[in-house]
Amino acid sequence: MVKIREFDATRYLDNDEVIRECLAACLEDSDPAVFLTALGDVAKAKGVTQLAKDTGLSRESLYKTFSEGTKPRFETIVKITRALGVPLSLGRNAGHAGS
Repeated sequence: MVKIREFDATRYLDNDEVIRECLAACLEDSDPAVFLTALGDVAKAKGVTQLAKDTGLSRESLYKTFSEGTKPRFETIVKITRALGVPLSLGRNAGHAGS
């Protein structure tokens, strides 16, 4: 008998390069929920308890932030990405017209 378990992205988010690539790819999606889901997976992979300490947000607040259908404040997303070591960045030359 073959056992199939539910896919768990957190099992693959095991180094900073993979995390950055995953978040960058999800940020390109037009649906913000894709990025929030990925950010929640990264938070779980790195540890929500530690993330709560690093951001000053409660664990409950973090879980609510990553719940389906929520629309967290930009300030919250910035706190989380910085605490995870993957701050949001556009790059200095990205999309610069006239260069």
